[in-house]
Amino acid sequence: MSQHLNIILTLTSGLTAALILGFITQKIKLSPIVGYLLAGIIISPYSPGYIADIEVAQQFAEIGVVLLMFGVGLNFHLSDLIAVYKISFFGALVQSTATALATMTVTHLLGWSWSAGLVFGIAISVTSTVVLIKVLSDNRHLHTPIGHTAVGWLVMEDIQF
Repeated sequence: MSQHLNIILTLTSGLTAALILGFITQKIKLSPIVGYLLAGIIISPYSPGYIADIEVAQQFAEIGVVLLMFGVGLNFHLSDLIAVYKISFFGALVQSTATALATMTVTHLLGWSWSAGLVFGIAISVTSTVVLIKVLSDNRHLHTPIGHTAVGWLVMEDIQF
């Protein structure tokens, strides 16, 4: 199959699955982002059925991450971070460190090396800022004091790790 056809099929299958599952999850009163995540799982190489071109899908995923982080920048301002700095800096530091250490300990007990457990622990400790912003926005809590604190906390996690 030609590379152009792989790009078109991967893009169309991903967008179609995201559209359908995003619509379904919105109809059952969930955030559409749940549907988008399910669409990614469905067309991944780790699930049965249709498998998108892995190389092309990874490149699209990287573009998607860049665009999502750009969206975070549009929704969060430096003044908001400064307003919640005291609670978000120390809270994120303690929470991330505790989660990373706990995960590292559990994975070591399961036979992993300490360094592999640390990398996995850091990955687990950093929550998805983009998902939270979308959920807060969908529920109209993004521009509330709790929303600012939650997003500030996650932005500090992103900066720290």
